[in-house]
Amino acid sequence: MSEIRGLNFISGKYTRGTSNKTFDNISPVDGNKICEVHEASIEDVESAVTAARQALSGPWGKMELSERLKIVSGIVDGITNKFEEFLAAEVADTGKPVKLASHLDIPRGAANFQIFADIMRNHHDSAFHMPTPDGTGALNYTTSRPKGVIGVISPWNLPLLLMTWKVGPALACGNAVVVKPSEETPSTTAMLGEVMNSVGVPPGVFNVIHGFGPNSAGEFLVKNSNVDAITFTGETVTGEAIMKNAAIGIRDVSFELGGKNPAIVFADCDIDKAIEGTNRSVFANCGQVCLGTERVFVERSIFKEFVSKLKEAAQNHVCGRPESDSTTLGPLISKEHRDKVLSYYKAAVEGGATVVVGGGIPELDSSLEGGAWIEPTIWTDLEDGHPVTTEEIFGPCCHIRPFDTEDEVIALANDTPYGLACSIWTENLTKAHRVAPQIKTGITWVNSWFLRDLRTPFGGSKQSGIGREGGSYSLEFYTDLTNICIKL
Repeated sequence: MSEIRGLNFISGKYTRGTSNKTFDNISPVDGNKICEVHEASIEDVESAVTAARQALSGPWGKMELSERLKIVSGIVDGITNKFEEFLAAEVADTGKPVKLASHLDIPRGAANFQIFADIMRNHHDSAFHMPTPDGTGALNYTTSRPKGVIGVISPWNLPLLLMTWKVGPALACGNAVVVKPSEETPSTTAMLGEVMNSVGVPPGVFNVIHGFGPNSAGEFLVKNSNVDAITFTGETVTGEAIMKNAAIGIRDVSFELGGKNPAIVFADCDIDKAIEGTNRSVFANCGQVCLGTERVFVERSIFKEFVSKLKEAAQNHVCGRPESDSTTLGPLISKEHRDKVLSYYKAAVEGGATVVVGGGIPELDSSLEGGAWIEPTIWTDLEDGHPVTTEEIFGPCCHIRPFDTEDEVIALANDTPYGLACSIWTENLTKAHRVAPQIKTGITWVNSWFLRDLRTPFGGSKQSGIGREGGSYSLEFYTDLTNICIKL
């Protein structure tokens, strides 16, 4: 499959496209070239959108629901049958440990198709009887149809999982998609085209275009007036740009955007559980998780103990090659992103932070010097409002601050333009129920992190997103609903 990783996939066929432009896919582990990626031209994007539109008026649009969902479910087996190839490609692109990708990225990425096929299979319309002045009454019932051509722009931190989280429900609902994966992680999205062909997905239903954002495939896609809706996961500033383009034609958007997520640790918590959970939420995937924690608020009576224990947990992380069983922390996605994260590491010191642990680049084997490695880092003692405590860094780092009262920490947690996720650690159930609803986020965990029932709504508040994904909530975005009123 290595030869197709950098190709566009349009109307069931792999193509280099017409732009004659290429860019290198670089390993974040050692800086070596993985493959050459062919950038899509505006004509290529138009071809992909046209293919998707034609698929909707062809066999895919006329297919019975049961047949369509059988094909969508079959994609799971298609990925599973090539599990090792998808795993190798995902690890090569991201640098994340094999043991993480093999248990999360690939299985969950495949399972998304089955999950949404099952949800769509059990989806039902609604009916309402109403009285009328003449006494005969009326019957209202709903019917839904696919929204049409969906533009999918997916991120680099969980490339397969977060792409299929959108493509799964889109296809289950009968839409056709044009996917623009991140230029950093093109491989598994491109490889999925081969699976689509093998399980009988008609040409044009699933299309892949490679490229960048401005003046490239991303911009070409969101500006295309034949794209009916756009779903995007990524930075808030990019979401704003997409939203401006989507306003032309009044097209729907679904966004999961940035975050500056808090964790609230009360003195009555089980501190070992809180350390284990916060260690994961801060450092998992080298901090490159939209739901990750960058602000930790700890009740003052246990502040010193908590800082000491989280420092010990951070020091136990091992940076290394993805295939090593001892590796717990991979690299950042690129050296460019590392430069950004290091700029915050520098700003923290300049702002008077106490560096509890980390703060630089780890010393590793010389064969890894070309990679985007960085140390897990913890700070204390920064003033409220410092950029390190207010801006999303997206690296393996956090600032820990003490608090004294419940009202104080609720205000601190909400003092951000973002509202994606929060974790609360307390063994007092009454307190948990009292505090959680006051945190302005899309999801709040109590005594856990990243625990996801995929039937529940997922998304962000404030500048962290628009809309909800998951379960039947995804169907609301990927379908158009009509009410039919019958006078009896």
